[in-house]
Amino acid sequence: MDTLSGFDFDNPVFRANPYPAYRFLREAAPLWRAPTGHWVLTTHADCVAALRDNRLGHGNPDASVPEEFKNEAVVSQLRKTMLLVDPPAHTRLRGLVSKAFTARRMEELRPRIEAIVDDLIDAVIGQGGMDVIHDFAHKLPVTVICDMLGIPEQDRAPFLEESKVRGRILDPVALTREEMDAANAGSLESAAYFKTLFAYRRENPGDDLTSALLAAREADDRLTDEEALANISLLFGAGHETTTNLIGNGVLALHRNPAELARLAADPSLLPNAVEELLRYDSPVQLTGRVAREDLELRGERVAAGEQVIALLGAANHDPAAFEGEPDELDVGRPGVRALSFGGGIHFCLGAQLARIEGEIAFRKLLERLPGMRLVDADNVDWKPTVTLRGVKSLPAVW
Repeated sequence: MDTLSGFDFDNPVFRANPYPAYRFLREAAPLWRAPTGHWVLTTHADCVAALRDNRLGHGNPDASVPEEFKNEAVVSQLRKTMLLVDPPAHTRLRGLVSKAFTARRMEELRPRIEAIVDDLIDAVIGQGGMDVIHDFAHKLPVTVICDMLGIPEQDRAPFLEESKVRGRILDPVALTREEMDAANAGSLESAAYFKTLFAYRRENPGDDLTSALLAAREADDRLTDEEALANISLLFGAGHETTTNLIGNGVLALHRNPAELARLAADPSLLPNAVEELLRYDSPVQLTGRVAREDLELRGERVAAGEQVIALLGAANHDPAAFEGEPDELDVGRPGVRALSFGGGIHFCLGAQLARIEGEIAFRKLLERLPGMRLVDADNVDWKPTVTLRGVKSLPAVW
């Protein structure tokens, strides 16, 4: 690649493998002013600094939404989430939710996650094949987040069968009217269900996050119903989409690198490190946005207040200045992996430890129970039409 023309968020070829474009951009223009007006950071050091820079507030959905879409339902809901607010509102919202994501509580989920994974494999092992995404990678985190949110068993079927592509609203590429309509429909459908869940959990409180948030709201009015709705919807989406992509992208990467797959199968002690490497190698989250809260300077360029800065995590995760060896290659034993896949600063992903645990158990069980599994066509896969969240739509496998 000899020009920046290959860096095209909306190009299916770019979506299939963005890393050559990332590499060129990182070397030729580590701070790039995209045609969309975004400032794009691509080195590991610059992205780390941006994620910790208090002069950069969190990105907002308006930055990539045409004026006529500013008041759409899905955009209005996103504005109320901790994903897109700064302190003190962020501190208040995250403080309420973070109690459910302590290290101790996450570790206590291991037996339940093991049981879910075994059940999913039991359901398909006799069939001689499955779609890794639909039958496994999607259902595992959905079941876990349903448990955490206290969603009754009888309500889970639509979530477990869900196949719609979410996440386009987070991309730095404006949505079409058709895409916005679909996003709105999904948002309104989600809101309708969670309002019903709120009513149920007020009458039938349990040891779950929804009950805890509603109790906190009614105790001291620290959380409005609109905030509860927006943030529980966020937790549901974030709680499964990224982990689905971690497992799907990871299975694909291992089968495209059979020597590393064999190495991991021969030495399961590498699994925790392998999860970190798979997160780095093909990150489920490729970028995160920030907005300049004041005029500032980045790499000698003036960034005006209100302009959006993108930390291109996928590029940072392949920066040779930050990783030993060749970062464009998969190495499940790579030492000192410091991937930025969970972001950083005050917005570091709440569910990072949960995602790691789910990934570690999922890969271990697949290796142990389906040692002969192979992908039907690892060279040709259909990627989701999203940039911020990276994952494949389907991944047929047989054994």
